[in-house]
Parts: sequence; C-alpha cells; structure tokens
Amino acid sequence: MKHDQYDDATIKAILDTVKTIAVVGASANTVRPSFFVVKYLISKGYEVFPVNPGQAGREIAGALAYATLADVPKPIDMVDVFRGSEAAYGVVEEALQLDPLPKVIWMQLSVRNDAAAALAESHGVEVIMNRCPKIEYARLCGEIGWAGVSSQVLSARKPQLRPGFQRFGIRR
Repeated sequence: MKHDQYDDATIKAILDTVKTIAVVGASANTVRPSFFVVKYLISKGYEVFPVNPGQAGREIAGALAYATLADVPKPIDMVDVFRGSEAAYGVVEEALQLDPLPKVIWMQLSVRNDAAAALAESHGVEVIMNRCPKIEYARLCGEIGWAGVSSQVLSARKPQLRPGFQRFGIRR
C-alpha cells in the first residue's frame, strides 16, 4: 500500500472500529505528546494500554502501564508506535507475535518505516504512518476547526457549542 496519504474514510473506519489501543513509548511525563495522546484517547472511550518498560506497573494518564505488548492482558486492536522510525520494525515484530494479531499498526507523526509497514501488511495488518490518531480524531470530528491547527488559535478553554452545531467525537 502507498503510505504518502490516506483518505478520510480509511482513517475514520479505523478510529470507528478499534476499541483497544496499545501506545508503545507512552510517557508518564505530563508535558510529553505521548502522555497527551494516551489521555485524549481514553477520554474518547478507547481502552488504552501504555507500553513502557520503565513505567510498568504504574499508571500513565490513569491507565496501567505494561513492559511489553505481550504483557497487555487483552487483545489489542491497534498498536500506536510512539518511538523513532528506527524502532518501528522491532515494535512490528513484537506485535506480530500477539495472538490475535492487532488489526492496525499506527506510526505517529514523523515515524515512517517502509520495511516495518511491509512486514505488517504481509501478515494482513493495516498500517498508517506519519499520522497522529489524536489529531486525526479531532480533525474528523471538528475539534481542530475551533481551536488549534486550522484556526491559528490555541486555547485551553473548551468552547461552548450550540445544540446541534457540532459534536465531540466520531464514535457513537
């Protein structure tokens, strides 16, 4: 599959379908992007499993962290790779040892590893690279339109929406 761009229907289908997400490289540091992504995905109703050997047994954004993907006690629908591009191949190899296999390998912004993608796809696992599920979720449900990237306005305040105007979320 070509990984230079993805259509919105593909991204939305993934975000609508997956229920459990393992975030490999999740950080307990509250100013790190990986912490924000874990917290955001939990707030949107996903069951998130932070994977970080240094934090195993502790909580990250309210979710218990695990040392490895194999330690996660439930089947994983999506593995979110929050590690450098050079580490992605090893993460994919680890994910392919799971039973059942994850449905999706999602590599974060600036993470791209074509060999890792080819390996995952050869096992029937869908791959998204160089995208952030938090950003894509927010973009597809309209959150980014009112604050952040598109509007050039950053705010910590949640806007008050008119009834029927906009909803927070793509999941029902």
